[in-house]
Amino acid sequence: MSTFEKVVVIDGKGHLLGRLASIVAKQALSGQRVVVVRCEELNISGSFFRNKLKYHAFLRKRCVVNPARGAFHFRAPSRIFYRAIRGMVPHKTARGAAALDRIKLFEGVPPPYDRMKRMVVPSALRVLKLKPGRKYCTLKRVSHEVGWKYNDVVAKLEEKRKVKSKAFYDRKKAIANVRAKVVRNQASQLATVQEKITSLGH
Repeated sequence: MSTFEKVVVIDGKGHLLGRLASIVAKQALSGQRVVVVRCEELNISGSFFRNKLKYHAFLRKRCVVNPARGAFHFRAPSRIFYRAIRGMVPHKTARGAAALDRIKLFEGVPPPYDRMKRMVVPSALRVLKLKPGRKYCTLKRVSHEVGWKYNDVVAKLEEKRKVKSKAFYDRKKAIANVRAKVVRNQASQLATVQEKITSLGH
């Protein structure tokens, strides 16, 4: 992501939460607009039980006088990820606030991002960065355990989306095959035309 693009869409599945958060924070601070979809499929290193205990320790941190003043304990995977990014950004300055405005985070893959090319970040992928055999868990399981209510809803919507996208991809592949076949059939007829074009220096 060395050059600026209008918007970069990252598929969160299989990425380590902290590593991806640092990369997204850096890109946002440098002016890149970033969208991360499927935040519920992010991975966290360490066993599920360890991460659950860590979150419950976080839940105990509150204002004794009036807990409504904070700290605010977000349960949704996208908000947990947002908080991780916020911790890596000087969010109390205008520059940091502007950087956070450039970031969008979603559970699942809502439109219009379901029709856009989605990237992965190799330097944050679990399969490349976590030693085989080490324990890890998914963010959706931790979220579900501490009070996120939409695990089943998101899973159902994702199933529907996958069926639709498979149909779209099969149709796209069929059209590409037909086009390739036509090009092969017409290749002999176009050979003379191609020779003329090359002779003219194109």
